[in-house]
Amino acid sequence: MTREEKSQVIKDLTVQLAENSNIYIADISGLNAGTTSDLRRACYKANIKLAVVKNTLLEKAMEASDRDFGDLPSVLKGNTSVMYSETGNAPAKVIKTFRKKSDKPLLKGAFIEEAVYLGDNQLDMLVDIKSREELIGDIVGLLQSPAKNVISALKSSGGTLSGILKTLSQK
Repeated sequence: MTREEKSQVIKDLTVQLAENSNIYIADISGLNAGTTSDLRRACYKANIKLAVVKNTLLEKAMEASDRDFGDLPSVLKGNTSVMYSETGNAPAKVIKTFRKKSDKPLLKGAFIEEAVYLGDNQLDMLVDIKSREELIGDIVGLLQSPAKNVISALKSSGGTLSGILKTLSQK
């Protein structure tokens, strides 16, 4: 690889790091062609971009980035793959599901919305992270619950003004 090609790869990686707020670094070495194809298919279905990268080039892209990746460059040893996702827990779910059949991929580290997670032992915690849509759904559910209770109580009061006032005073 020429110096110009390396420079272009670093620029491309820097752009990818800037555009994605959820970045997972994993080790998928040792997977055979069929299993690797299955992993790529699972990533595609979950809207995850999977790319194999050179550690030195990814480290230089992290240094060139405006973001603070903390100790994440310290996990760049051996074979490295990068997973980019819009949803913070999607790659963790794919890895966990995939690990039911195989001991790979191993999670080396993750950068989720400015937070850094290091090591494969963080996988369960990353799976439990809620996406923005899940959080919004929880909040809407919490906000709707009291309104639904009041509406059902008003309906059960018989529709008379005295019944409605009595129901509201009890609530």
